[in-house]
Amino acid sequence: MKRIVFVGECMVEMAPADGGLYRMGFAGDTFNMAWYLARLRPDWRVDYLTDVGSDAVSDDMIAAIAAARIGTEHIRRHDDATVGLYLTSLHEGERSFAYWRGQSAARRLADDETRLAAAMARAEAVVLSGITLAIQPSEGRNWLISALSRARQDGAKVCLDPNLRPALWADAAEMRAALMAAAAVSDVVWPSFSDEAAAFGDADPAATLERYRKAGAREVIVKNGGEPVLFHDGTTTGSVTPVPVAKMVDSTAAGDAFNAGWLAARLARKSCEAAATQGCALSAKVIAGRGALVPV
Repeated sequence: MKRIVFVGECMVEMAPADGGLYRMGFAGDTFNMAWYLARLRPDWRVDYLTDVGSDAVSDDMIAAIAAARIGTEHIRRHDDATVGLYLTSLHEGERSFAYWRGQSAARRLADDETRLAAAMARAEAVVLSGITLAIQPSEGRNWLISALSRARQDGAKVCLDPNLRPALWADAAEMRAALMAAAAVSDVVWPSFSDEAAAFGDADPAATLERYRKAGAREVIVKNGGEPVLFHDGTTTGSVTPVPVAKMVDSTAAGDAFNAGWLAARLARKSCEAAATQGCALSAKVIAGRGALVPV
């Protein structure tokens, strides 16, 4: 059985519902990826590495993670912290977020090198995002990158979605340096061109692909909204054009779903082109529904 470990922060999600109300759920970029992968490949073991509080909402979160058939063995609890929360607003299918994560226990998930090594041991793949890196203090971030490097040496495929969120970083220089350090120990990187162009000044998706390839990533898959997905599989470069979506209801988790679809195919040893095609198909289904987690 393949074992995939996702590292990051699961949050309380308050998403718009009918009648001007909000619906409470649990979501977060790496958790969304894990949730979709667990549905696509129920025969694989999907684990989640994070920290939560000891309060009732943390109890509910762990229960929801377990109910999604995602392993909770590597979730650590704290008496003096809780979980973060975000509220989603929608305008013509495009989402914007407001966050409350100052007391999030997930900010401590990388403070124990031994724990990180144990969680990543014997994993087929370890998956994280730029948000995972951004919410850690600098020391924890360095420990996490070191743990990823060791996991890679031990045979795990390290997968990174840069998911650039400048507001989470002290400054743009710190963000760029940390992301490229993580990319240097990654096998797979899934950047989004619009974010990369804003942060790094990339002229086109090919420039984004080349920058991450030169950093050390073996496979780079550049997402670009409804435009073609550009990929490099270690030897060749190609592209996949997403099928147009009739109506975008909610773009939340579109990229996360793409990553999960890509993982489900690529870890089953399908081609990078087939993996990108599957990622696009899953993303199209997700943006046709509301919220981060849409039944597929």
